[in-house]
Amino acid sequence: MAHPQTPSPSPSRLWIKNPLAAFTANGLDAGGGIVVSGGIIAELVPAGGQPSAPCSAVFDASAHVLLPGLINTHHHFYQTLTRAWGPVANAPLFPWLQNLYPVWARLTPDSLELAVKVALAELLLSGCTTAADHHYLFPAGLEDAIDVEVGVVRDLGMRATLTRGSMTLGTDDGGLPPQSTVQRPEIILADSERLIREYHQRGDGAVIQIALAPCSPFSVTKEIMAESALMAERLDVRLHTHLAETIDEEDFCQSMFGLRTVDYLDSVGWLGNRTWLGHGIHFNDDEIARLGAAGTAVAHCPTSNMRLASGTARVLELEAAGVPVGLGVDGSASNDASNMILEARQALYLQRLRYGADVPVERALGWATRGSAAVLGRSDIGQLAPGMQADLALFRLDDLRFSGSHDPVAALLLCGADRADRVMVGGEWRVVDGQIPGLDVAGLIAEHSAAARKLVNG
Repeated sequence: MAHPQTPSPSPSRLWIKNPLAAFTANGLDAGGGIVVSGGIIAELVPAGGQPSAPCSAVFDASAHVLLPGLINTHHHFYQTLTRAWGPVANAPLFPWLQNLYPVWARLTPDSLELAVKVALAELLLSGCTTAADHHYLFPAGLEDAIDVEVGVVRDLGMRATLTRGSMTLGTDDGGLPPQSTVQRPEIILADSERLIREYHQRGDGAVIQIALAPCSPFSVTKEIMAESALMAERLDVRLHTHLAETIDEEDFCQSMFGLRTVDYLDSVGWLGNRTWLGHGIHFNDDEIARLGAAGTAVAHCPTSNMRLASGTARVLELEAAGVPVGLGVDGSASNDASNMILEARQALYLQRLRYGADVPVERALGWATRGSAAVLGRSDIGQLAPGMQADLALFRLDDLRFSGSHDPVAALLLCGADRADRVMVGGEWRVVDGQIPGLDVAGLIAEHSAAARKLVNG
């Protein structure tokens, strides 16, 4: 006789109850909180309401502002080892790079692992749950750089889009990077395909995704750009590169390729909706329209753009043309912090300088959440809504800097919130009481600082 199967228990339901305020990134009402079940947002509870079914646990969020987990669309994790380095503290992009390339060429797997752990921990503590990294440095001995990054992302329980960057145009051929940091195209393409097959996850809830990311017009050949585009199409992954960051880059494109940056992008098969661009500052009106028509996205990096005096992206015009726009902290040698909530504040203020004081706080938070999700091609993160991943950031407003503030959501940016109290990724708490459980921060700082000194001193 067949025995009836024991029904599997339904996932436990956690009610994150009655937040001080909730920013959903979509206009839905979560004033009464949200219910999390099985790593997913099961329902939004309206202000004054109750969940539709009993919950097995309750988290009192009455002292917290609730946001979707912030999403970082452009970073160079390894650069945490060269923050605030004197010789480049006051330099624009090209001299900045030329001074740093020889230092970065000494990167090792151990120093990279420490750099990535610092970058991700800092992001996580700032309310960031998903991060994109652009790693393009593969000197001898560092061939498995992306594998190293995968391990750290998994250890910290975050999500990441890790881009297999590349440099093929060295100083011998008119490029900026030293020859010791460039690779042959066949090596780059073989490793790219290996990483996609080994690590790339698809669909809702993906933890690790891989994209292809030749570094910039002044460090790669047109051939590797075109080959990467073909591979991305064949294997259905995204494409990333730096573009239109500085006038120097524009001049380089004109002299090397005889093209402006968007024409160059089009010529190598990149003007499409699987591409997102780091910076995207120096576009004319026609180029903005072409990017929007193609669905090509932009990672706006306000702090880096101010630090290097690169310029100000035309974000409102990009969005009006149909360009998805998100935020990136950029590398920690041009920011020099990995803090997403502070990046949203910088984006708000920089764009107000361009467009006026009526750019809303909520719009900047939207770039850091829903906008950034679109930039990375994801529809499962970046907002609070039923069926979305339970990636959350909760901020307290009980520091001195918030005393006297009235609008909790506005206070996050206007009063300068810089650290989340609680962060959840896929239904699991990854930051508790402003700390990452199990992470020895003091030990990490000591090891990372020693590695940074060794790298700079040679």
